[in-house]
Amino acid sequence: MSVEFKDYYRILGVDRKADEQTIKSAYRKLARKYHPDVAKTKDAGERFKEIGEAYEVLSDPEKRQRYDTLGPDWQRYAQAPPGGPGGFRVEYGEDLGDFSDFFRTVFGDLGGRARGRGPGFAAEDLFGARRPRRGEDVQANVEITLEEAFGGTRRTFALDLDEPCAACRGSGHVRGQPCTSCHGGGWQRSHRQVDVKIPAGVRSGQRVRVSGEGAGGAGARGDLYLAVTVAPHSLYDRRGDDLHVSLPITAPEAALGTTLEVPTLRGRVSMKVPTATSSGRTFRLPGYGMPRVRGGGAGDQLVTVKIVMPNDLTVEEKALYEQLKALRRDNPRAYQE
Repeated sequence: MSVEFKDYYRILGVDRKADEQTIKSAYRKLARKYHPDVAKTKDAGERFKEIGEAYEVLSDPEKRQRYDTLGPDWQRYAQAPPGGPGGFRVEYGEDLGDFSDFFRTVFGDLGGRARGRGPGFAAEDLFGARRPRRGEDVQANVEITLEEAFGGTRRTFALDLDEPCAACRGSGHVRGQPCTSCHGGGWQRSHRQVDVKIPAGVRSGQRVRVSGEGAGGAGARGDLYLAVTVAPHSLYDRRGDDLHVSLPITAPEAALGTTLEVPTLRGRVSMKVPTATSSGRTFRLPGYGMPRVRGGGAGDQLVTVKIVMPNDLTVEEKALYEQLKALRRDNPRAYQE
C-alpha cells in the first residue's frame, strides 16, 4: 500500500523552527476557518482533520522530534525490523481513529499515549477515549516584598483567556447550527479574577500552584501557576531561609561590650555584644529568619557587627587613642583578628 507523506509544517503554514505558541496560534486560526459547521466548502471536513493531525504531531515534543528526525527517510525507518537501528514498525490499530495512514505508520506505537488537543478536540475525538480534554495550565508572574514573603500574602489576578465557548462547549455548533455566541469557532475570550494565597516563606523562583484556576477545557480546568519573585530588601540579605544583616557599632562599644537593638521581621530584639568584639564578628538569632514552607520552623537571622569610626575626632579623642596605642605598643599580637 502506498502511503502519502504529510508535510505538517506546510499544512499549518508555519516554519520548521516555529515555537509552541506560533504553532498553537496557527492551528486555532485554521481550525476556526475550516470547522465543518462554519466552512461550506466540500473539503472542509478533510482539511479540518488534516489540520488537527498536524497539530497533534507538532504540539507533542516526542512526536515532533521523531517527525523532524526521520525526514525523507521515514519509509525506511518505518519498515525497519522492530528493535533494529531506528526501527519502530507498527501495526495499524483501531485506537487511531481517523488519522491518516502516514500518521498510523510513523506514530502508531505512540497512539496509546497520545493526547487530543486544541479547540473542538476532546480525547474521544482523536483516540476513542471516553474522558473529556482537560484545560491548559496558565502561568502568571508576581513580585512581592520580603515582608510579604515572611508573613504570607494574597494577590488578585485578572485572567484573560481563550476558553471553550460555554454555549456550545467548544464544539462550535448548537443543534446542528453554528453557535451564535462564538460564531462557530468554539472559543471565546473569558475574563475573570482569581484570589490567590501566597504562603509564608516562599522564595524567588518558586511556583505557587492553584488547582483548577487555569484555562477551561471540555473537562476540568487546568491549573494556575504563579512564578514568584521576592524583591531585594534594603536591610536584609536572604540566603535560603536565613536572613543576614550588618549593624554598626563604635570602637568603645566593641571594646567594652554593649547591648544592641536589632531590627528583625518580627520586631526589634535586644542582643548582647561581649567585650573585645572585632569588626566582622557574626552573631546568630535562632528562629528569626524566614518561615520554612515545608517542614515548619524558621531559619535564623545572622547579625554581623561592623566597627565604624567618627570622621571628626576631637583633640581630646586623638589623645586618648594615642594613650591606648602606647599601652599596646609592646604587645600588638594581643589584638583579635
